[in-house]
Amino acid sequence: MINNYLNKSQVEYKEMVENTHKTPLKRPEWLRVKAPSGQNYEYLQKMMQRQKLNTVCEEADCPNIAECWGHRTATFMILGDTCTRSCGFCAVKVGRPNHLDLQEPQRVAEAVKELNLRHVVVTSVDRDDLKDGGSLIFSETVRLIRQEMPETTIEILIPDFKGDEEAFKIIMQNPPDILNHNLETVPRLYPYVRPQAKYKRSLELLLWFKEHNLRTKSGIMVGIGEQPEEVLALMQDLVDYKCDILTIGQYLQPTKEHLPIDRYVTPEEFRMYKMEGLKMGFKIIESGPLVRSSYHADAQAREIL
Repeated sequence: MINNYLNKSQVEYKEMVENTHKTPLKRPEWLRVKAPSGQNYEYLQKMMQRQKLNTVCEEADCPNIAECWGHRTATFMILGDTCTRSCGFCAVKVGRPNHLDLQEPQRVAEAVKELNLRHVVVTSVDRDDLKDGGSLIFSETVRLIRQEMPETTIEILIPDFKGDEEAFKIIMQNPPDILNHNLETVPRLYPYVRPQAKYKRSLELLLWFKEHNLRTKSGIMVGIGEQPEEVLALMQDLVDYKCDILTIGQYLQPTKEHLPIDRYVTPEEFRMYKMEGLKMGFKIIESGPLVRSSYHADAQAREIL
């Protein structure tokens, strides 16, 4: 089906997939989640507003926000709330970012301390408008978290910085415990899903940090047009590039303007990916319909560190 869409533009691809599903796909029971509520959720929401911080939980419409915020965990999103890239799957707004907030790293560190987190995940929008891609703000955020909370383990989910090794070196001035960079999808779909990214460049980024003694992690979504054999080939690529941890989750269309869902992947298929991935050599795999990049990240860190 979607294998026939290779030479189509993103608009044509979207139209063809939508025509495949003239009746919208019904969300299966295994993807039903409760609406966020409760004392901890309200506390985190108010704290983020008070500290003027963004979370990928909110900006990317994560389906696990009720569970994670209910346990007082969140993934901080630095470098503002506006991305310079136009990925076909992402709910984060796209445009010209505001000025760089140099006080943001300190506020993140204070929030980590207030929450008394054992493990923290920090990600960002893409900032291709900045010479260093925002790597200095990442490095400063890690430094200040370590200063405030020396026992807290730190995971950063970074953009590709256009493959700039100087940006990688800035990250390593204050290295995290886990370096995460998502491949997002199989290479065939990059022109539609990640038009400004390069599959090989992302693999080489992961290997660079692995060779600098960091634990590495990546994530993909399924149900956006890939085939199972392509997922398994991608997984083998990650193993070949010495990636330690992989997350696999169901793609959910944020709005009608984003790429449509091709199919709902069954729990059985997710279990197959986990079983095959462990055979390949991954140390940890989170594979399930609601899995996202930072889902159960604290437990992963305890296991691998």
